[in-house]
Amino acid sequence: MKPCGLVKPVSATRIAGRYLAHQKGLPSLPVPPLQQTCDRYLTVLEPIVEVDKLRHTQELVAEFQKPGGVGESLQKGLERRASKTENWLSDWWVQIAYLDYRLPVVVHSSPGVLLPRLDFSDRQGQISETLPVEFLGGSPLCMNQYYELLSSCRIPGLKRDSVVNHAKSSSPPTHITVVHNYQFFVLDVYNSDKTPLTEEQLYTQLERILDLSLQTNKEPIGILTTQHRNSWGKAYINLIKDETNKQSVEAIQRSIFTLCLDAPMPKVSDDLYRSSAAIQMLHGGGSRWNSGNRWFDKTLQFIIGEDGSCGLTYEHAPAEGPPIVALIDHVVEYMKKPEIVRSPAASLPMPQKLHFNITPEIKKDIDEAKEKMNGLVQDLEMRVTVFDQFGKNLPKTHKMSPDAFIQIALQLAYYRTHQRCCSTYESASLRMFRLGRTETIRSASINSANFVKAFDDTKKVSLMEKAVKAHRSYTDMAIRGQGIDRHLLGLKMQAVEDLGSVPDIFRDTSYAAAMHYRLSTSQVPAKTDCVMCFGPVVPDGYAVCYNPKNDHINFAVASFNSCKETNAARLSQALGDALVDMRTLLEQTPKAKL
Repeated sequence: MKPCGLVKPVSATRIAGRYLAHQKGLPSLPVPPLQQTCDRYLTVLEPIVEVDKLRHTQELVAEFQKPGGVGESLQKGLERRASKTENWLSDWWVQIAYLDYRLPVVVHSSPGVLLPRLDFSDRQGQISETLPVEFLGGSPLCMNQYYELLSSCRIPGLKRDSVVNHAKSSSPPTHITVVHNYQFFVLDVYNSDKTPLTEEQLYTQLERILDLSLQTNKEPIGILTTQHRNSWGKAYINLIKDETNKQSVEAIQRSIFTLCLDAPMPKVSDDLYRSSAAIQMLHGGGSRWNSGNRWFDKTLQFIIGEDGSCGLTYEHAPAEGPPIVALIDHVVEYMKKPEIVRSPAASLPMPQKLHFNITPEIKKDIDEAKEKMNGLVQDLEMRVTVFDQFGKNLPKTHKMSPDAFIQIALQLAYYRTHQRCCSTYESASLRMFRLGRTETIRSASINSANFVKAFDDTKKVSLMEKAVKAHRSYTDMAIRGQGIDRHLLGLKMQAVEDLGSVPDIFRDTSYAAAMHYRLSTSQVPAKTDCVMCFGPVVPDGYAVCYNPKNDHINFAVASFNSCKETNAARLSQALGDALVDMRTLLEQTPKAKL
């Protein structure tokens, strides 16, 4: 039998066949009615903006949406754009959210994923547990993001980055990149007869790579990819002036994915292991550890630590979390199957080491990147916890959405910690639509505010019911393309194109408050008992990601140490307490028809 485990090169005909027929059957992303978005915008501001500021915003919104006004004109422009494009939002979104974003991708944009710890603690285990992946397919949702995951890479620019996808080329890549002790190798994963390497062959090749990269004193060239994007854009131009460097960089960019074989991280107590390992997946731990053992521009980087830690990090521009998690679930399931293929007798070519010529200028760029990266590592606090009191089954027994239940618990935890409500972002998928990416679920609502402020009141069960239902309702609205945030962004971008400036509604302090997400959250459910993690999107905020299982919930909570107000450990504890208190509330009111 031929193994089907390795990624098949995505040919143009494959893309043009079933995939395109499926894509054409998907609806286009709608442009919501102007008045609907304006009304809902004012509603979401209520719990987070002071009364006098809200009054001023109401006047601006009334002026914006009056008949014959600027809002109506921009709405018509947006509707024209929607009639001429596959998706009126997707190009703008990738540009604004990712390619124009100039902070380092590490921590600020690229998530990490922590998988369950593997049972080994030496290099033999490290390489034998590493298996290649196959491409996933078949879903009623837009499948475009799956085609962007493999053989793709972000390219730094001086002011704006780009993404290149080599899977769609006439000769798709057949190699992966392996990095160990900061040294990069090309590993071809196909035999000369086009069959994929067997597990035994892969083990042989990875062992060769380990033997070829025993030195630990090499310059960590990969740490350049952790820089501020403008700095990296300049350093990149300088790096690829040298032809050897250019060829090495292109080999990394073209590869199907990168496999990072990490040195062991510092030992920590068992209760802190998950947090420490999550940090390894997110940023590598700094220049002394594994931050240089990466190419953070690469879309997919699988990470296997010598101490049994494993997971991945991914560059966010080509795809959202769900396709990544679907890929992870597939990899984990595939690894459980015994391989029934014999290795061919033919000898394998040696993996090819990628060489870099380090000039004094490049060395200076590396040293600067190390210093900045270590500062970011020191600044980030991460807490990964397993809430084991109950999982998604409990809210379900009370006919409540588990996600809504967790989000309202988050609102309660934040309010108890900071004595106020805050603008909250939860990611919603727009993959019901062609080329759909995300919309914002605004979890802080007037209903959630009423509940968290009145938690000690006797009416709190009905208030919780209203808050959970309001969240479920907003979620449904968002995934159907009727959220407010992408529409407002579209109107703003249309204004830039049509008018060269933005209307007052977008200069208003209320708009700034609405876009300042002190809670940036994402539910990333997976069959695998894993958890995704990422950094806060504002200096005084938190990032919260969770994977609800039947009987427990995996949480990753992050904050910055440089902000004295925020504390990931404290919010994590408050979140656990809020969930328990909400369960108690349900149990004390058995007759409540929730």
